[in-house]
Amino acid sequence: MCKVSWMALWVAWCGMLAVLPAEQTAKPAQGPSSRVPTIDQSLEWQSAFNPKISPDGKRVVYEVQKTNWEENAFERNLWIGDVASGETHALTTAKKSSTNPEWSPDGKWIAFLSDRPAQIAGTPEGKKQLYVISSEGGEAQQVTKVENDVSDFAWAPDSKRIAFSMTDPETKAMKDRKEKYGDYSMVHGDYQMTHLWTVEFSSGSPGAAEPKRLTEGDQFSVGDFSWSADGTRIAFSAQRDPDLISLGTADLYVISVNDKAVKKMVSTPGPDRNPHWSPDGKKIAFETAAGSQFFFYTDRRIGVVPSDAGAVQILTESFDEDPSLVGWGPDGIYFAAAQKTASHLFRLNPENGAIEKLSAPEEMVASGFSFSQDYKTAAYRAALDNQYGEIYTTSVTPWRARKLTAMGEQLKGFTLAHREVVSWKSGDGTTIEGVLYTPPDFDVRKKYPLLVVIHGGPTGTDQPVLNADRYYPIERFVAKGALALRPNYRGSAGYGEKFRSLNVRNLGIGDYADVISGVDSLIAKGVVDKDRVGAMGWSEGGYISAYVTTFSDRFRAVSVGAGISDWTTYYVNTDITPFTRQYLHATPWDDPEIYWKTSPISNLAKAQTPTLIQHGENDRRVPIPNAYELRQALEDRGVPVKMTVYKGFGHGITKPKQQRAVMEENEKWFGQYIWGEKPEERKPAEPKKDEKKSTAAVNP
Repeated sequence: MCKVSWMALWVAWCGMLAVLPAEQTAKPAQGPSSRVPTIDQSLEWQSAFNPKISPDGKRVVYEVQKTNWEENAFERNLWIGDVASGETHALTTAKKSSTNPEWSPDGKWIAFLSDRPAQIAGTPEGKKQLYVISSEGGEAQQVTKVENDVSDFAWAPDSKRIAFSMTDPETKAMKDRKEKYGDYSMVHGDYQMTHLWTVEFSSGSPGAAEPKRLTEGDQFSVGDFSWSADGTRIAFSAQRDPDLISLGTADLYVISVNDKAVKKMVSTPGPDRNPHWSPDGKKIAFETAAGSQFFFYTDRRIGVVPSDAGAVQILTESFDEDPSLVGWGPDGIYFAAAQKTASHLFRLNPENGAIEKLSAPEEMVASGFSFSQDYKTAAYRAALDNQYGEIYTTSVTPWRARKLTAMGEQLKGFTLAHREVVSWKSGDGTTIEGVLYTPPDFDVRKKYPLLVVIHGGPTGTDQPVLNADRYYPIERFVAKGALALRPNYRGSAGYGEKFRSLNVRNLGIGDYADVISGVDSLIAKGVVDKDRVGAMGWSEGGYISAYVTTFSDRFRAVSVGAGISDWTTYYVNTDITPFTRQYLHATPWDDPEIYWKTSPISNLAKAQTPTLIQHGENDRRVPIPNAYELRQALEDRGVPVKMTVYKGFGHGITKPKQQRAVMEENEKWFGQYIWGEKPEERKPAEPKKDEKKSTAAVNP
């Protein structure tokens, strides 16, 4: 529904206009060898993520994701590359996943998290433990043997200690209660808080080290954290309990590692999080709602507070987007942010508030920035229009990008859609952008079927870069002769706070106007067959698709993925109730009219569009009663409807076999109603030869 933890992926340009190398573009082969990716092939496309550059700026470690059909999992392992030579190789190859790499400050070690089979007897099976491996390679060493997953970690400046966070194990009292009464839970109670620990690291020491607890109790649950430069203190954010409904209570704290004394530094309405120390240890930068009670859609700010407490100084008052803090270097504070369909890296002068964009070129979509110790070299993931994401390194000033991976090589031989940013005017005159997919032989004199694919969020953003299809087989739709439009409707990130606020007390209504006006603009250009238009989306995109189902007769078919059908039903079941209160400025008890007016179910009498509903059985973000309510209502009205429930899944369908099912269902649904194909029952998929083993990583 909303961006979980406000995860950002942003970037930028500095002084010298540098262009990413032309050879990174994924250019499918032409002629007889060209082909359209099957659903399985799309699910098997590998990707590189989360680059971390070494302190000396000479090497980069990153994650490569591959598909393991046998285990029905998307798995990641670590690769390492040499910046000067461009040579890369696998660093970890163990079963399961190895993720979240972090260099030790001395550059000798790389710590990471893994749920691999443990080295140490008695380690709880399947839990993420902390491991360390030499930066030169070799066997990884298990560092922790804890009862629950290690959530996050950070090296101390001395490279001898690691701080980590973990949800507290079940108490004896809770275990005794289960023994006596069986398993049950108290709503908004029975909390298991997340707390900070430290562990000593010694190369080659047998067994896991005994961790030392830093924070404890039921007063707060720890979020993100960072060490001071001298290694004596840790700044961290913490909220009153682990519930998502409490995320607005996150405040900033500092703990002394020696005596465990905790001091609250910042306490303002809305979340205060992601602390980063100044190099001299005298100040702490952090992300803050700056007191806004509507922090789901208002601009986030960067604030600075003295490390011994004091008044907060807001530094990005004039920056009209959500900045995501990356680090505080010797020459300023670095942050990433979206800029329409692009994303960039910026540097903030903490003395005068001046902001400069560093990354280039302008249309770049980048994320995952990391810096060498002197902040002169950076690594990041990026793509330009119609390119697949790669890992890059660059000097920070001037920005001179150099590609390290070659993930796009696996796309050669495929005939892929062309993506471009288009714009149009919505009903109220607001300019809306979107990404239009067209086939390689696109002819402006022809009329094509149109499929509208609507992102979630609502603060998501669609960008004109290549990604593997998930949920919706867009490449296959385009190959069959359709256009696809992905609208960045009002509320989308990258266009400023005013734009993100345009669907406040206007959810669905304004969103639908943005979608239908995009459809109308393409019809007016003469390239769309108005009688063959479909819509689909997941989460907020599913909600807008449900709105299309009940409020429009313009569409031949709709697919609703994990969508809201009734805001009151949503409000009383979701795990993130503040979202609805902020966007609708009321509870359903205070203003039932606005909840009804913006609910797709309110206009059910006009519904006539055949609708596919897909939902995870255990979805807490958009609980499944929304799907059952819409299905039953459409069935009662005699509207063709089909509902598929994915057992054991929450808001996202996260495993390859079930994603295969989601995509096949959508392909058949729109094949039936857009192309007039005869509906067929799903046949059990025959085991693929490569399901007998994991696919090998693309050699970047």
